[in-house]
Amino acid sequence: MVQMKDVTKIYDSSGTVALDGIDLTINEGEFVFLVGPSGSGKTTLMKLITGEIRGTAGEIVVNDFNMMKIRMRKLYKVRRTLGIIFQDFRLIENMTIYDNVAFAMRVVGAKGKNIAKRVPYVLELVGLEGREMRFPNELSGGEQQRVAIARALVNNPRMIVADEPTGNLDPVRSLELMLLFEKINEMGTTILVVTHEKELVNAFSKRVITIDEGHVVSDDGEEYYSYELE
Repeated sequence: MVQMKDVTKIYDSSGTVALDGIDLTINEGEFVFLVGPSGSGKTTLMKLITGEIRGTAGEIVVNDFNMMKIRMRKLYKVRRTLGIIFQDFRLIENMTIYDNVAFAMRVVGAKGKNIAKRVPYVLELVGLEGREMRFPNELSGGEQQRVAIARALVNNPRMIVADEPTGNLDPVRSLELMLLFEKINEMGTTILVVTHEKELVNAFSKRVITIDEGHVVSDDGEEYYSYELE
């Protein structure tokens, strides 16, 4: 779960107030869209959750970890509870699909027999069975994104954070991807999708949190569609 109380983030280099007094709770097992115009603070909020940056003031708890006080050397413990998916996939081009996913288990010290059991299961879950020995450049964009999802899932995280995961996909593939996220959510994983694609958000009856100019302006999606997003 994620709990933010009166969170402010000011970037020292520019003095920009990216978030100003954010109060927000995401409960275990929820599926949440985080939306808003460009420059609204979406990316900053996501980076606070993943521990990439630290807040200036307030309280942030992610999966029972205090993100305002946690030491850098222990940040890996938080990230073991999170699966993070990026818009640009970030696959390792000279590794097979199997090894790309297995790598995420190896870096946390998983045993070989566990890797051999878990990786095929997750690849089948995301619809990539039979493609284990292919390389990323042999797959379509949609398939590459599924590899990224498998990699995020393989260590059985409590929560998946997806940053504009459909940004490089066509509408049909984007819808397929959201249906996959919905399936994963139904299995018990909390899902947070950061996006600007209002048509995609509108296709699902999920909780929608809208931020603008560093503030939560809606927590049900009603105001989101009045924005002209890029």
